[in-house]
Amino acid sequence: MEKFKTVTAQACPLDMPNVDTDQIIPKNFLKRVERTGFGQFLFNDWRYKDDGTANKDFVLNDPKYQGAHILLARDNFGCGSSREHAPWALLDYGFRVIIAPSFADIFYNNCFQNGILPVALSAAEVETLFQAVQQDAKTSFTVNLENKTVSFAEKTIPFTIAEPLRQKLLLGLDDIGWTLQFEKEIGVHENKFVAGVPV
Repeated sequence: MEKFKTVTAQACPLDMPNVDTDQIIPKNFLKRVERTGFGQFLFNDWRYKDDGTANKDFVLNDPKYQGAHILLARDNFGCGSSREHAPWALLDYGFRVIIAPSFADIFYNNCFQNGILPVALSAAEVETLFQAVQQDAKTSFTVNLENKTVSFAEKTIPFTIAEPLRQKLLLGLDDIGWTLQFEKEIGVHENKFVAGVPV
């Protein structure tokens, strides 16, 4: 997993609350066995009309936001089913950061397992970011995980994050990779158990 320290990029504003995982990646695309290739289906039912043509009214199809690596969202982003395909699709599309007032718990944790930083800010702070993008789509935001800040123009907004989750992203480790850091200690413990030594 790629290490995460700082991302400086434009933001794409998805101005709707309660975006569930079935909208992020519809269930008919979950048959793939790879973790890659899901980006093309991200928000499929909103991005495309029934005839397969692009829905020009959907924000991801707006040329102003092409190449954005930060997604702005509203309350309760990632609700619904626990499918890990949702962060797979977001990452494959190119999003490294999602900023919202709140996230569904399972989706929030799945993001960290896949190299995406979900940043929870207050509703008022998120609204400030939306307004900045609406005024100038080319507004550049810097999300700094080391300093735990979101910066743009001359403004800096701090955010909080559990330290173990922050460290995993900084090191580019999922839960398995984090555990393997202690492989030597685990081996010593297992050997004691096998030898019948009380542990």
